[in-house]
Amino acid sequence: MSEKNRDGKRNARQRLAAEREKQKSADKRRRALIVGVSVVGVLGLAAVIGVVAANAGKDKGGKSAGPVVAPSGAQGKDSLAVPVGKEGAKSTLTVWEDFRCPACQSFETRYRSTLHELTDAGKLRVEYHLVRLIDGNMGGTGSLHSANAAACAQDAGKFREYHDVLFANQPPETDDAFADNGKLIDLAGKVEGLDTPAFRSCVKDGTHNSWVDRSQQAFASGGFGGTPTVLFGGKNIYQDQSMTPEKLKEMVESADRG
Repeated sequence: MSEKNRDGKRNARQRLAAEREKQKSADKRRRALIVGVSVVGVLGLAAVIGVVAANAGKDKGGKSAGPVVAPSGAQGKDSLAVPVGKEGAKSTLTVWEDFRCPACQSFETRYRSTLHELTDAGKLRVEYHLVRLIDGNMGGTGSLHSANAAACAQDAGKFREYHDVLFANQPPETDDAFADNGKLIDLAGKVEGLDTPAFRSCVKDGTHNSWVDRSQQAFASGGFGGTPTVLFGGKNIYQDQSMTPEKLKEMVESADRG
């Protein structure tokens, strides 16, 4: 073999070796790049998950975050019941209501005078649970804000009066008018002695918003079909087509006589 041919083969082997080293370096850089992109992707996903977790459970409709502050005199499990009537009454009516709920307004309009008569006579105790069902169904915050305002009225010892005013002035279900705290404060003017700086502050600050949310959670956990849910003796009498104010009065008075 000539010297020239030997040099040519040697140079070819050297070029091939150099090319292989070059390819190895390129492969190494590519692997490093893939690992780096993967790490960035994982970190980015972790950041997104962190943001989602941080925002989970936040109420976009209103100021519901914060400690659960039950209104004065609230009773029962988690202090979710606002009582009206004599504590020693032999009969108890448990009512789950939403101030935006038209069916609740119908119930209150039909039964109000009977409930007032029986509670004033000490024969019946009504325990009100305020929920925000319509906010979830229709959107808005009127159920939340009005329930908070009613809890603020309870703090002032004016719950029943303000409760009745809210239902008497209920807007159409699709109108979220009760989301306006100013309107709720204006309606307080219909209850003697309620429109005070303390009441206004309670309404504007959403003092009992988280309490309303907890009541809504209890309603959902209870498996109730809708509002109003009116329980007497463990049965939802609102679903009883034969029930009337007169019949309820007879049942309560019979229990009171023993």
